[in-house]
Amino acid sequence: MTVKMEDYNGLTPSWCPGCGNFGILSAVKKALVELNIDPHDLLLVSGIGQAGKLPHYTKGNVFNSLHGRPMPPAVAAKICNRDLKVIAISGDGDGYGEGGNHFIHAARRNHDITYLVHDNQIYGLTKGQTSPTSDFGFVTKTTPQGAPPPFNPLGIAIAAGATLVARSFAGDIEHLSQMIKEGINHKGFALIDILQPCVSFNHKNTYAWYKERVYKLDTDASYNPADKFAAFKKAQEWGERIPIGVFYREDKPVYESEFPALEKGTLVSQAIEPMKAEKLLAEFF
Repeated sequence: MTVKMEDYNGLTPSWCPGCGNFGILSAVKKALVELNIDPHDLLLVSGIGQAGKLPHYTKGNVFNSLHGRPMPPAVAAKICNRDLKVIAISGDGDGYGEGGNHFIHAARRNHDITYLVHDNQIYGLTKGQTSPTSDFGFVTKTTPQGAPPPFNPLGIAIAAGATLVARSFAGDIEHLSQMIKEGINHKGFALIDILQPCVSFNHKNTYAWYKERVYKLDTDASYNPADKFAAFKKAQEWGERIPIGVFYREDKPVYESEFPALEKGTLVSQAIEPMKAEKLLAEFF
């Protein structure tokens, strides 16, 4: 069956007019249709925040978790049914603040999950507080003297062991959809950090600001995403020039392929044997 764009039409978005999330939603749907992924073969897991609303505006299997906690249910679902395409969705506060620990260890274990982080460098849902990725010196309601140095998600992901690390921009739907497809097709943990303007609360990192600065890594023929040290160095680049594209790519076994309980196939496809549980319980009596 050929998947069509209307197959992924969900509820009407309630984001602010001009929000970068609209571009991300369009890119997600475009990528899923171009990969011909049927909605019932997909699981979207999200946390809390404006980014966390995205699954409601599309179709598929959806799990809304707690703030900063989309990774645990995403990991559990992938272990139970590795045939599912699992996409976790966060904002920069949800994923790099409250959920930072889960993000690091999911990357370390190399779960076969695509992690889309809407990085608007602000807490948009709660009206404009500083986030982990706010630029150094950025003034908000919670940082009147300026924000401290920011969290570097790409550098952290590379150091933690993520096997695909990429960045894109919500204002370039074609490039973003390509990065999402790269993440979905990659066998392993894929982080796609998405530069997403917040038109209501972040008046520094605007569409125009990004368009003056972003450049695509694939225009540099000498750049090799298999070079971990080069990728880590490139991840430090921020300011007058901001690279987007695949920073790092590595092939290595995913966690699910090394899990003994999955040798006979997915957990959901295996027959339940109650007598085994009874034998285990009998050891305690």
